[in-house]
Amino acid sequence: MSTPPNADFICFAHRGASGHEPENTLLSFRRALELGARWIELDVRVAEREAIIFHDRTLARRARCAGVVEKQSLTYLRSLDVGKGERIPLLSEVLELVKGRAALQIELKGGGSASIVAAIISGCLIEGWLPESFLISSFEYKEIAEIKRLQPAIPVGLLPRGYPDNLVEVAHALGAVSVHLSIDSVIPARIKELHAAGLKVFVYTVNDPVDLKALRAAGIDGVFTDFPERVIIKDGSN
Repeated sequence: MSTPPNADFICFAHRGASGHEPENTLLSFRRALELGARWIELDVRVAEREAIIFHDRTLARRARCAGVVEKQSLTYLRSLDVGKGERIPLLSEVLELVKGRAALQIELKGGGSASIVAAIISGCLIEGWLPESFLISSFEYKEIAEIKRLQPAIPVGLLPRGYPDNLVEVAHALGAVSVHLSIDSVIPARIKELHAAGLKVFVYTVNDPVDLKALRAAGIDGVFTDFPERVIIKDGSN
């Protein structure tokens, strides 16, 4: 028996539709929108005080060249091919693309990213974006604290390393609305604990339909997936 559809279940297009197109590129984000994604997940790093969309600390995997991302010039980074001729996008370019079409789950990578992103979001709010159009997450809790200090209305989520005993306490202290768990860290008791604490549970990275069905049955609130159509088309999730 299949799990009934849940209108509140969220499908985050992980780095866009990264199962189809190069991750964290405008091409991947456009494909996610075409597939019906209402939420797009992306990673932000800072280069020369500009918010760029890139996951890794180094350029090796995505651009096939040496170097730490934050140590490169913005001009150089923007010259690199990160797949199918795509360039590393700016956060501002993604915002222009998705405005009115999808919300953004922004993962902060590296120190100092919170202040840059907070300033950009401030401009978005002035332009009419709603605070709930964003969800900011990070493994770096100091960046989450900084976002809440600068933009207290913006929802934040925690990315824990494993499942520490004080996770609920830390989540509440930082004002988080959600906890984002690796699929390997999910067990029913943890879902129950987090829900009892008023926290939503989002799981990454879920690409196998069998895993998706089991997680839905366990009561989680959403998944990050490289193939958004496997969630959206199947059950009408956001």
